[in-house]
Parts: sequence; structure tokens; C-alpha cells
Amino acid sequence: MARPQRTVVDACTRDGRGGSPTTVVIDDATLTDDERHAIASTAGTSHTAFVDTSAADAPAVRFFTTEGELTNCGHGIIAAQAALLHRSGAAQRHGHQRAGGRTFATTATRRPDGIEVWFDQGIIALQDGADAASSGIIAALGLTQDDVIADDLRIASPGTPRFLVPVHDRQALLSMRPDFARLAAECRRLGYLGCFTYALSPTARTATARMFAPAIGVDEDIANANSAGCLAAHLLDTSRHGDIKVDQGDTLGRPSTVLAAATRTRAGIAARIGGRARC
Repeated sequence: MARPQRTVVDACTRDGRGGSPTTVVIDDATLTDDERHAIASTAGTSHTAFVDTSAADAPAVRFFTTEGELTNCGHGIIAAQAALLHRSGAAQRHGHQRAGGRTFATTATRRPDGIEVWFDQGIIALQDGADAASSGIIAALGLTQDDVIADDLRIASPGTPRFLVPVHDRQALLSMRPDFARLAAECRRLGYLGCFTYALSPTARTATARMFAPAIGVDEDIANANSAGCLAAHLLDTSRHGDIKVDQGDTLGRPSTVLAAATRTRAGIAARIGGRARC
């Protein structure tokens, strides 16, 4: 069997640098899941996106980490769409992508500093996170109850739930030192993908964030685009605007930026997510 084509894409770059290195494997339809897991385990990146292009108008994409398969991955979608546009040689690509039983509308456009990708995240379910705060998960993050903004604790799910944890300021965020073993156990017990901790700017138009997901084999994520969409949904739901720019990755030396915009629909709050990528 021929070795599938692999590309490492820096997803969600900031000003043309940084971003989350993501392996994209094209035309993998003949691979077994064990082979996909083996590739993800040795790729040297936190996430690997496997793209089946047999349906050219809506390629199916699956995501793996060293721990196994994920239902979805926002920065993986950005990486996959950037790789497909790069491979085509076109200036722009409009289409759809299938992942986790859902179909996402996508747009990829060449820019001077990379490829800009936007995708429709879909409906985001939100619920109060006060009960989770009473568990050991705040302590596992290396925080105290005084560090967090209790009224804004939320559980958000675009398909997989994660805990949104606001802290009072950027300094508190950047100084966090989670207990990853304990956090992984807490997230598995509560059924969370991980914890998206963030500090809003005074205008609430920008945020600095850190995503911890040791339960899926990623102690700290350089960029987590789906969680940025969840934050936009939360902001809209709490009578604020639904547009946000989220910076991540600075503590890891890989600055990243994700844009997200939430809107109200008849079915609930939906979000659209954007980021730039470099192939």
C-alpha cells in the first residue's frame, strides 16, 4: 500500500507565525483505524486530520490524537481546508466538510500571510457550570474559587462538552499550573473534553485563553477553535455581543489566534469560526 500523503499545517496562526502544527493526511480511505491511530501517535503533532476526498464536494475528515479518535476538532478543520486549497492550487475554495456525523460549510481563501479558513460550527448547547465548580476540577486547574468569575462558569458543547472557566485577569491565566493527572481524571469523570480557561479584555472584544485537555492526550492545546466558538456563544447568551478574537499559545511559544462570531437562530445559538493557516 502506498504511503498516504502527509502535510503539516500551522493552524490558527497570528500575524503569519506560530499556530498549532497539525498533521493532515490526504486520501486515507484504505487506512484502518489502528493505522490512523499509529500515524497520529508518531506524527509529532498534537492532532492529526485524516481526509477522505472520495466525495470532492464534501470530504469526510476524522481526527485523532495519541489517545484515540475525537468527534471533532476546530483547528483540525482549519488545517484540513487549508491543505485542500494548497493542494488544489486555486485561490479560493467554497464547499462543505463532514465530520462527527455533521456537515460544515467551509470557505478557504489565499491571503498574503497564509490561507484564511472559515467554517460554520453549528448549534452550541450551553448550561450553567456552578455544579462543576464545586467538584475538584477548579483545584485541578491550579486555581482557587477566588480566581474564577463564578457567575460566568459554563458548560458548552458543539457536540462534545467542555468547561468554560473565566479568570479575573491575564496574569492569573498565564501563571496557571494545572495538575494534569488530576485534571484528566476529573474531566473523564465529568465527561468533559477539557477546560477552556480565559480572561476577557475590558471591552470583552478580545480574550486570552488556555485550553487544557489531558484526558484526550493534550495537556495544553496551542489553539482550540471550537472552544473559541463556545465562548462567543456564551458571550451572546449573556446579553453581550457574540464576536470575539481569542489569543492562545503564548505560554507554549506558539502564538495563535482564532476569530469567532455567534448568532441566534431558531434552533439555538450557532457560531462561525475563522483562522489563518500556513502550509
